[in-house]
Amino acid sequence: MSKEVAILGAGCFWCVEGIYNSINGVEKAVSGFAGGNVEHPTYRQVCDTDTNHAEVVEITFDNEVISYKELLEIFWNIHNPTQLNRQGNDIGTQYRSSIFYTSDEQKKQAEESLKEFDNGSLYEDKFVTTIEPLDKFWSAEDYHQGYYNENPDQPYCSAVVGPKIAKFKSKFKPILK
Repeated sequence: MSKEVAILGAGCFWCVEGIYNSINGVEKAVSGFAGGNVEHPTYRQVCDTDTNHAEVVEITFDNEVISYKELLEIFWNIHNPTQLNRQGNDIGTQYRSSIFYTSDEQKKQAEESLKEFDNGSLYEDKFVTTIEPLDKFWSAEDYHQGYYNENPDQPYCSAVVGPKIAKFKSKFKPILK
């Protein structure tokens, strides 16, 4: 197995984690934060103060099963990359569309992928996704990990996360675990 790590922010990390954990070749997806200016941020700090962190998911994957490029294709399809600092009713800089690269090759692939998909075929408006170097990934508190699987009947999960995961699974059936 050839492991690699991708860090992606596409709104609420509960949705993103649930989606990526269902994909063949993904060893694990961990909810957390990146891109901010506070060490060891808590969920409360990220939501309530100006830490500048994005909610992200750290995806450990086997690049012999699924490529970084394929993970980016999924990324563009699971959120609206034209919405600045929001996804649906989730509003704030922590919900920004963001790719945090861990190498020059990831940066290159992210920039190429953005050009490929920001052409009006998925969304009419221009993408506002940031492509940033990863300084540090901070895991979110334990209760956020696997949140949707543990709490599918929680109102936000049943109204937002569940339908988003179901839509993803119907479109990407061949790559599911």
